[in-house]
Amino acid sequence: MRYARRSTFHALIWLFTASIAWSDDRLSGGDTTVFVTNDKAFARPLANISRLTRRQHTVGNSFFNQNWVASPASTTSRDGLGHLFNARSCSACHVRDGRAEPPQKGEISLGLVMRISLPGRLETGGPVPDPAYGLQLSERALPGLKPEGHVQVRYEEVGGTYTDGEPFSLRRPIYDIVDLGAGPLSPDTKFSPRVAPAVHGLGLLAAVDDETLRAQADPNDLDGDGISGKVNMVWDYEGKKLVTGRFGWKANQPSLRQQTAGAFVGDLGITSPLFPSENHTTSYAELHKFVSTPDDEQPELTAKILQRVTAYLQTLAPPARRDVSDPTVRQGQRLFAAMKCASCHTPELKTGDFHQLAELRNQTIRPYTDLLLHDMGAGLADGREDFEASGQEWRTPPLWGIGLQERVNGHTTLLHDGRARNLTEAILWHGGEAEISRERFLNSTREERSALLSFLESL
Repeated sequence: MRYARRSTFHALIWLFTASIAWSDDRLSGGDTTVFVTNDKAFARPLANISRLTRRQHTVGNSFFNQNWVASPASTTSRDGLGHLFNARSCSACHVRDGRAEPPQKGEISLGLVMRISLPGRLETGGPVPDPAYGLQLSERALPGLKPEGHVQVRYEEVGGTYTDGEPFSLRRPIYDIVDLGAGPLSPDTKFSPRVAPAVHGLGLLAAVDDETLRAQADPNDLDGDGISGKVNMVWDYEGKKLVTGRFGWKANQPSLRQQTAGAFVGDLGITSPLFPSENHTTSYAELHKFVSTPDDEQPELTAKILQRVTAYLQTLAPPARRDVSDPTVRQGQRLFAAMKCASCHTPELKTGDFHQLAELRNQTIRPYTDLLLHDMGAGLADGREDFEASGQEWRTPPLWGIGLQERVNGHTTLLHDGRARNLTEAILWHGGEAEISRERFLNSTREERSALLSFLESL
């Protein structure tokens, strides 16, 4: 009887300990984590947000979601939409703070932008703009003006087979640039299509110390594991120096403030104190006779509004994991490690002590990214350098919330250009440093593949 009682006691202790572990696994953002699973799962403020920060979040939310209009307008705080632009609001691409998808046949793209550049590097280390079209094509324009061009995408199917004989098919995108407003592009032009990513959890990623990123980097693969992540060194426009990059598909932005200001000017044509010049080139304006007004000389986005929108992005919480105690999910988590997926999609990071927002400090987070650049092979290459990022290198995207993407945004497309129609295709496109992970996935059983996908859908 004593043995039975002891066994029951130890069983209860084990269950209690396991429940704590499972509970901790659910906390994607530490104390900031929100337990929301509906279509607003990416749009909630930090669970531990203070009253003061909540007010800034709310104001920033309004500017993130509402449409901007051309100036002059009676709505003076929301006018200044550029002569050329890709969207009228931030949320037009980041719908419900989630991820965009590539355009369907016949659509003008909304959520996928085409970055362009010429060979070489500027003194800042960044890509060289086209003299007529700059660094990004604008697909929309104010009435009476001509957009720079339109991006059309079509696909070809690429078949393959798992080791166990089950077939699969991937789609490879082919891009056509049509209706160019200033003549043909140079034959040397480099292109990089990029889909708008989800924006939850960005403040926590910003709060990870540079030292943590550098400690994970192994650019020369000194440990011989085949993984050689590296830090992208990018230009800080306020500090006028090269610093660690961490945001964007190629980690080409150093901070949320610069990322936000860059998106306002590049995607909406709205200037700010950080980027006071319009997004169109002088030659394009002269060709199409853009009329300048005194208002064009002033930043259209005030420093206060830029701060509020940045604060909004800093305080969007990651959603909690789900089904963490499910045996299949736990099997998939073990396979995720065994297939070396966790070598780049780092399960756990810690934020630092000194972020301006106390809510983000000293948090144990589970974003499943190392924020580093990795060579992903020729299959995913865009051939366009971006500071230290080569044409085959991409920043590891965070995976938190990926299992809720369909619920939030109504689609499951993935990767930098949305070519992958689901998680399986995204894995199968991996190459380069991730080739061993892809091979292990190809050689796995159907049951193992299903378990791995169940784990990813729990994130």
